[in-house]
Amino acid sequence: MKARDLTELALRNLREALLRNSLTTLGVAVGVASLVGMVSLGVGLQELASQRLMRSGLFDAVFVTSPRGFGGPGGGPARASQIKDAKILDEDARQQLAKIPNVIEVYPQIRFAAQVKFGNNSTNTSVLGLPASSRSSGALEGMKGQFFSSAEAKEALLQADFAKELAAPASPDSLIGKELTLRYAERISAPSGDSAAMLGALMGGLAGGISVAPREQTFRIVGIIESDPSAGIGGFGGGRVFVPLATAEGLHTAQPSDLQALMSNEPSKPTYLALTVRARSPKDVAAIEADIKKMGYLAFSLLDAAKGLRTVFTVFDLLLGLFGSLALTVASLGIINTLVMAILERRREIGVLKALGATDADVKRLFFAEAAAMGLAGGLFGLAGGWLIGRALTLGTTIYLKSQDLPSIKISSIPWWLALGAILFAVLVSLAAGLYPASRAAKLNPVEALRYE
Repeated sequence: MKARDLTELALRNLREALLRNSLTTLGVAVGVASLVGMVSLGVGLQELASQRLMRSGLFDAVFVTSPRGFGGPGGGPARASQIKDAKILDEDARQQLAKIPNVIEVYPQIRFAAQVKFGNNSTNTSVLGLPASSRSSGALEGMKGQFFSSAEAKEALLQADFAKELAAPASPDSLIGKELTLRYAERISAPSGDSAAMLGALMGGLAGGISVAPREQTFRIVGIIESDPSAGIGGFGGGRVFVPLATAEGLHTAQPSDLQALMSNEPSKPTYLALTVRARSPKDVAAIEADIKKMGYLAFSLLDAAKGLRTVFTVFDLLLGLFGSLALTVASLGIINTLVMAILERRREIGVLKALGATDADVKRLFFAEAAAMGLAGGLFGLAGGWLIGRALTLGTTIYLKSQDLPSIKISSIPWWLALGAILFAVLVSLAAGLYPASRAAKLNPVEALRYE
């Protein structure tokens, strides 16, 4: 039997039992719609998480520290010798790290305790220097005000909860444009010898040629942010006041790394507690991390955590797909029922086809064509239904988030592979459902079929 004749005959048979075949196709469409809707929800949430994490800088950053910073007082003479000989993180190390291929930025962790004075209020808090690249951080979404006007501006961003404490009982937004004063400890490298001891005694400094002196600096508040961007750019989080990184470096504040400097051969040389190395792309992180470790530093990134996250989302998508497939499985039973009923109604037709020379394979192909047609139509309508379900979920989520004064998000996504896979899956399930009816129809005896009333 020619393909054209087979197609025309299958379409004619589908039209003759239009209502029953339409209901069967509708069942397939509902199954595909539930499958697409659930999987698109998992894909959308995965894309949302990936975009937020990528924008936060978690995947393209390598956090670098010196083994000296993790030595501690114990470990015996051998351990102490290793710590003493370990490479320190200073400006030379920073420039060396910047020369690694595919590194676009290297910046230190500048964090210090300070006393914040605003009006008649005074409180102690943590101040963090932010690099200019943090402007693109997802943590700055919904920021009130603006980002720093320049890399060395005397400007500050406040974390929202800290702004509420500082402005109480007024609105935190009223702080934007006003000035606050930071009182901090400045690190001073003193000359060696007796003069260092004298200067340290006068200024309350540390031994070994490092002294500290109280300083004050006035900053203009330019913005208020909800979350802490330092947690997404290689930091440990916890900052409540943020200033430009270049400005923070220019303050020469006393750092925990100064204790490491006391153990080195050059105790007055400034060192960093940690450096963050930004890669050109997340795919370059592994090679950069390996190069840093070869240089004698400790390095880690979130690649392992990202792999675990992808595993979780893969299992999540699989479970959603399995639940969505249940409706499609039920729809396949409807296809079996429809085709079995068609056999009973069309026994004489099948007998005539066989009497005219149709083979068992031709009869099977005829029923497979009808099943595939219902599967294809159900897949297309189901794909449209799944898209509508995703749009409805996104719309409902957006309405709820707006009621909570939160930005809208897209929680559903249908990539091309999901659309194509859903249609192919619907056709394959329909063909599988047509196996038994097609086999039963092909086994009919043409003589008995012609005598069937």
